[in-house]
Amino acid sequence: MDEESNATYLTLDWYTEINKYRYVFFFVMFTLYILIICTNSTILYLIWIHKNLHEPMYIFIAALLLNSVLYSTTIYPKLLTDFLSEIQVTTYSACLFQFFMFYTLGCSEFLLLAAMAYDRYVAICKPLEYQTIMRKTTVGIFLVMAWLVPACHIAVQAIASAGAKLCDSNIKGIFCSNAVYTLQCERSRLITVFGVFLLIDLAILPMLFIVYTYTKIFIVSHRSCKEIRKKTAETCLPHLLVLISYSMFFVYDISIARVKSDFPKTTRIIMTLQIMLYQPLLNPFIYGLKMKDISKHLNKLLSQAKIISCIKT
Repeated sequence: MDEESNATYLTLDWYTEINKYRYVFFFVMFTLYILIICTNSTILYLIWIHKNLHEPMYIFIAALLLNSVLYSTTIYPKLLTDFLSEIQVTTYSACLFQFFMFYTLGCSEFLLLAAMAYDRYVAICKPLEYQTIMRKTTVGIFLVMAWLVPACHIAVQAIASAGAKLCDSNIKGIFCSNAVYTLQCERSRLITVFGVFLLIDLAILPMLFIVYTYTKIFIVSHRSCKEIRKKTAETCLPHLLVLISYSMFFVYDISIARVKSDFPKTTRIIMTLQIMLYQPLLNPFIYGLKMKDISKHLNKLLSQAKIISCIKT
């Protein structure tokens, strides 16, 4: 490609595989997107209106759910538009913006999970100091850092990629994730080296911190009474389920970017769909059903909705 390539259109190659069933896929993905928005927004609404949920743990959960909504909105609207279009195209600048938002919000999830792990660590291992440590200011700093730090890191990658010379205009994916690297004639040393730093700083270190804090939590709770062990299970297991599922897909995404091998297109499509689907849907169901206080308010809301429905009919 020539030096003007950054201003040209890029095509997404995966649609040729499903073009025959694109309206079916549109209906399914549109339904899932609405479900993601509604489920996450419902739990967010419950946390917002009930004062007994205005505690650090629930504020972090609300931030995680908001992150899921933003994460989905980065992908689904463009995806749905592409399903209805005859030609699936985008510009390189728009592709880089989607890349920036996708990885910023994806890495924010790790930092939010780390903040939640620290909150549980203080609550269970240092209960007498909890109110002193987990003040509103501390929670606010954690939330700002969870979104600001990844944004600054990913911005470096996006800016470095913006100046790269392109040798391909065919994106091997359903949206602009790490597939942007395959368009470049040669990946710069800055992108490669800073990418490793980013991986360590935004994924590996938070994961190690989470593992360390939960190990300490389970050791303390094991030595405590049955009530403490039950409370630990109720509040910590949902976080661990989210962490494990998210980590598995994150490892796959990094592997695709770092290992230069041709994955079967169908496999790539299926795994990418799981990345963009499971986590935003998993979070509200895990926290809505497994967290006792949220579940209680959710049941009340559903009961009220049933009563109103019966009155209308």
